[in-house]
Amino acid sequence: MTSTSHSAGLTKPIPGKSAVGDKWHPFGYSPLVLILTAILILLILPAVIYLGQASLHETNFDGSFGDFTFGYYIALVTGDQFLNNLINALLYAVGSAVVAIGIGITLAWIVERTNTPCRHWVMIVSIISLGIPSVLYTVSFLMLLGKVGPFNEFLMWISGAEQPILNVYSLWGMILVEGIEFAPLSFLLLSSVFRSNDASFEEASMMSGAGILRTFHNITFKLAMPGILALVILIFIRAFESFETPALVGLPGNVSVLTTDIYESIEEVPANYGQAGAFSVMLLFIVVGMLYAYNRLSRNAEKFQTITGKGFRPRVMDLGRWRWASLAMLVFLFMIIIGFPIGIVLWVSLVPYFDGVSLEALSLFTLDNYRTVAKAGSFRDAVGNTVIMGASAASIVAPFTALCAWLAVRRYKGAWMLDQLATAPLIFPAIVMGVAFLQLILNMPFGLYGSLLSIIIASMVRYLPYGMRYSYAGILQIHSELEEASAMSGARQSTTFLRIVLPLVAPAMLTCWLFVFLVSVKAVSIPILLAGPKSQVVAITLFDMWENGITNELAALGMTWTAFMTMVSVTFYWLAKRYGLTLR
Repeated sequence: MTSTSHSAGLTKPIPGKSAVGDKWHPFGYSPLVLILTAILILLILPAVIYLGQASLHETNFDGSFGDFTFGYYIALVTGDQFLNNLINALLYAVGSAVVAIGIGITLAWIVERTNTPCRHWVMIVSIISLGIPSVLYTVSFLMLLGKVGPFNEFLMWISGAEQPILNVYSLWGMILVEGIEFAPLSFLLLSSVFRSNDASFEEASMMSGAGILRTFHNITFKLAMPGILALVILIFIRAFESFETPALVGLPGNVSVLTTDIYESIEEVPANYGQAGAFSVMLLFIVVGMLYAYNRLSRNAEKFQTITGKGFRPRVMDLGRWRWASLAMLVFLFMIIIGFPIGIVLWVSLVPYFDGVSLEALSLFTLDNYRTVAKAGSFRDAVGNTVIMGASAASIVAPFTALCAWLAVRRYKGAWMLDQLATAPLIFPAIVMGVAFLQLILNMPFGLYGSLLSIIIASMVRYLPYGMRYSYAGILQIHSELEEASAMSGARQSTTFLRIVLPLVAPAMLTCWLFVFLVSVKAVSIPILLAGPKSQVVAITLFDMWENGITNELAALGMTWTAFMTMVSVTFYWLAKRYGLTLR
């Protein structure tokens, strides 16, 4: 996902200059374009303004702005905290990107370029991983690698040590957890890159006497290098702005990054909104610079294209006996990405208390944790709020971005602004978006703070770029002749969109709906700043349960929610594959 205009690199759309265009453009601009532009500006700009104001004003006790000051920025520049935590964030992001890309390259090469048995199951496993809440994924590795976790127990057993060897609450622990969590996404984005390589280059290399590994290094890897480098920057950015893993793994180990600085500023008593705003603005500018580098690199990828018309042959390499070794590698990575994390959460959900993994604990298995989750009203409320929040955000984003994408693809005058504005929220790290909307809501004349509506609005704005991506791709598949025929028959613009465009773009909208639902219900950064006692969602409930040591009920709730989200993930994958909508 990028912040560039979606028209880049795609088929040139036919401008919307039909009879309907003349009817609706008496002054050159469609009223619909102006209305949608105004809506997007109202959704995005006020939060940005309040974020900037918060960083430049002292905060009164009631949350209103006080005297103007540069003190928060001066404190950041002159203090050691910002520099130290910036270095931590950079190391964390680089390490996470290396781990994620390393696993992603391995999986993508095996699946797309070799004849390894069962390789196509990797795609399903990667899609299922999208349904696991980020908090639950992080917590699962804390259970696996913690002091009483099975990995530490195994290392103590083989080494004879009496104390735990691994300390997951560290910078390396953050890197490992975040890198493995991003590995499925890395594979999904790299699979298309490796799939597009022309097999004739690899065949020529192997016929010249090069082995499989040498061919991979000299041919396959180098042809995929632009896509790999672009993805390295993308994963780096996403890790740099992530919050869940630094909060759950880093803070207990006294390892802070910029996102946790923002969170801790809000959690102070009284809340230091000015410092949080200054941290947010600095983080925003850093991410904008990174995205600029990513877009520059992405635009140069066509220099390495090898699909050349009918000469292209999407064949794979025959590994011979080595295909069983590559299958073993797939099984190992499957256990690391899905098997061990889900296995430990399932185990913890079935025992009355977690004290390691042992044969003796099998006799203690019980469903009491699931019964507790089912009976507790707070858990049911969290699940209900999450479904409402995700469904509402997705139900707004899908049709809204479909309309914006239609106007942009057909090149109605001024519609290019819709594409740019709808993509703009991509530059905001999630925690920064949360702080921006927190400042906006606190300064509103009516009480919106702590309501589910505030989370829905912020989430909807946050995921507008994803909706625009899928809607734009769907609209491009519709030829403008159908709309021109409708206009020549006397149909109004609204009738053409509702009766011609909307039914044809429905598969893309449904895929968009499922994707926005998936990513919005996993998020923690926005809800943790905006949620109140009556608007708790599953991700925040899991976060609070771990902080309060309610491990077994957490695991039961996590397993229940993961089962439901797995069904949503598989449905999303099936629709995306059926209608040719990529995950990138």
